[in-house]
Amino acid sequence: MNNTRRIVNKRIADFVSPDNILETRGPKNPIVRGMTYDSREVKEDYLFFALPGVHSDGHRFIPSAIQQGARVIVHSSPLDSYEPGVAYLRVQNSRTIMSPLAAAFYDHPSRKMVAAGVTGTDGKSSTVSYLRQLIAAAGERCGFLSTVEFHNGTELSKNAFRQSTPEPPEVHRLLQEMLDEGCSCAVVEATSHGLSPRNNRLGDVDFNLGILTNISHEHLEFHGTMDQYVRDKSRLMASLNESHSVPATAVLPAAEAYLPRFLEAAGNSRVLLYGSNTTAADYTAVDIREDEQGIRFTLVHREDRYPCSLSLQGLFNVDNAAAALIAAASMLNTSVAELVPLLPTLQPVRGRMQPVRRGQPFSVLVDYAHSPGAFEKLFPLLRERCEGRLIALFGSAGERDREKRPIQGRIASRFADIVFLCDEDPRREESISILEEIAAGCEGKTRGEDLFLIPDRKEAIARACRTAHAGDLLVCLGKGHEASIIHADGPRPWDEEQALVAALAEMGYQ
Repeated sequence: MNNTRRIVNKRIADFVSPDNILETRGPKNPIVRGMTYDSREVKEDYLFFALPGVHSDGHRFIPSAIQQGARVIVHSSPLDSYEPGVAYLRVQNSRTIMSPLAAAFYDHPSRKMVAAGVTGTDGKSSTVSYLRQLIAAAGERCGFLSTVEFHNGTELSKNAFRQSTPEPPEVHRLLQEMLDEGCSCAVVEATSHGLSPRNNRLGDVDFNLGILTNISHEHLEFHGTMDQYVRDKSRLMASLNESHSVPATAVLPAAEAYLPRFLEAAGNSRVLLYGSNTTAADYTAVDIREDEQGIRFTLVHREDRYPCSLSLQGLFNVDNAAAALIAAASMLNTSVAELVPLLPTLQPVRGRMQPVRRGQPFSVLVDYAHSPGAFEKLFPLLRERCEGRLIALFGSAGERDREKRPIQGRIASRFADIVFLCDEDPRREESISILEEIAAGCEGKTRGEDLFLIPDRKEAIARACRTAHAGDLLVCLGKGHEASIIHADGPRPWDEEQALVAALAEMGYQ
């Protein structure tokens, strides 16, 4: 993807409403050629958002931004000094104002495409990818933003932000890039952080369709309660609008315990329910079978039955693919029957049920699962396909939801024969303290025999590989596609697949 920021030439008055400004200083209507919240990315004539942060305050970097070429500063705290020739816009909240300003700066690109948002605790990135693949295979150009990757309609690139939902200047710039590349559709991974009004990253994206994958315990360090977590997730359904002859549509899992909350949020939008082996759904998958070649099932809709085939592993992909199929048909104003033949072309997402094969006599899988809900789905499938012992390696993120840690340990120990606990993203928490909290839930496991706490993930992977015997299955969870592990001193490069390849090479498997 083109990482060069799109150059726009606009006067402040073209995209800033005076109603949002508490105080102005300096030039009244300067030209703006770009915007950012990172002082290191400022260029000449840029607008810089000074954001309050958890560990640092963006107001500290205003002098650096000005030195780099910023000519407009959006800030929420009073400043000690003001540079001549620089426009200062003081606002109530410099973080939440980013969304309307970025949308207006890039001329509201989401309004010119059919836009879908995908939210939920697990399966978002896969569903986003499958939806884009189906739309593209049907002949329409489609871009997407996800935890793993971005696609502008012609080119794929990694998501380097370490945020599933980027900040508004990136969201709207990337949506505009999709539009420039001829996209008629866009798919956005809509996280609870992105939907929360506290961050307001997606507040000014005009969504026509929303998909919910599932809800389970996650991110309570941010939301506080499950009730607030669900409320923030459901904002996607509440925001849906009809556009481009596509009715506002919510695609929801029929078996979701919080379904009534999402139905209420969807209001008058069209609702399509999906699920597996349930009579409560509008579209239900039955006769589901999985083998080494993939998954086969029948999708039932009223009196119609559609034989479906996926070249994917993991039965949870049935729901992900079904949701994407239903959504694609809605976005393209076509029938599900027209798109069913495209299902076998779907390709997996990197770091999702990804095998690592180097000739070793045991199986190795990499997956991004990092929530109790994902563990509940994944571990029974792994247990069923494992001929020997199931060995699980994972951790839990520092400075994030602590309540889920013993729950993760309890689920893993129920299914896995051996558990290795190691760093995921400890951040500024002590690594071993995080692992102790997970281990507290590992019932029936004995340290040093079938439970090992090894903070260094590279060392833990090497030890787990040496522990595996012929016929065993080693699954490494929580990092998936991610390219770094965040420690107290910042991110350090990481590649889960390559760490496994190196460990297997040390054992003689090339």
